[in-house]
Amino acid sequence: MKVTTDGCLFGAWVAEEMKNEKFKIKNVLDIGAGTGLLSLMLAQNNTSIAIDTIEIDHEAYDQAKENASSSPFADRVNVIHADVKIFPFIKKYDAVISNPPFYDKEIAPLDIQRSVAHHQSGLTLNELVPLVKANLSREGNFFLLLPFKRNEEIKKIFLKQNLGISKIVFVRQSTRHAYFRMMLAGRLDKSAGETSIDEISIWDDHQQYTDRFKHLLKNYYLHL
Repeated sequence: MKVTTDGCLFGAWVAEEMKNEKFKIKNVLDIGAGTGLLSLMLAQNNTSIAIDTIEIDHEAYDQAKENASSSPFADRVNVIHADVKIFPFIKKYDAVISNPPFYDKEIAPLDIQRSVAHHQSGLTLNELVPLVKANLSREGNFFLLLPFKRNEEIKKIFLKQNLGISKIVFVRQSTRHAYFRMMLAGRLDKSAGETSIDEISIWDDHQQYTDRFKHLLKNYYLHL
């Protein structure tokens, strides 16, 4: 599985947000492990948290398990091979994170593994959001990376589930591009304060990483 730049940005942003003392996060659920990238980034930047990361695809699970086992954080990242929709979780989490499906309303890709990971035959947003809610502790926080083009649909889903969005960061590929991703932070109580709005560009006008991007990724990229 490929490691994407926006996925790296999301992992770095969540890790930075979790260092905020007000969150008091000790245990995390990562829905859709993929390569294990997000969980490993969180473990690297937050030495006090333990992470359960769950993945339905066998090959992705094997890769995430290998990556976690060979990392310095093996004792804090637990990779689970299961379907999150039926897995019997026995605890609630201080935080739930996910880089969920982007392709619910698009043509199903020919590659079967990609279809399971990204199309509605795997996990839709309408399925994901209730799972996030069900596995959060009462004071827990969620962090999601979503496609910007589904902005209006996403608002309706959160409203239906009575979830509050505390922060939105719109993401551009460059300062010349329109938004293509949105990073969300929120919690169970939809009335908990106003939503903070921000934006970030990955590249500047000269095809160099922006200062904001470099600040977030400096601990993860070798040449920043």
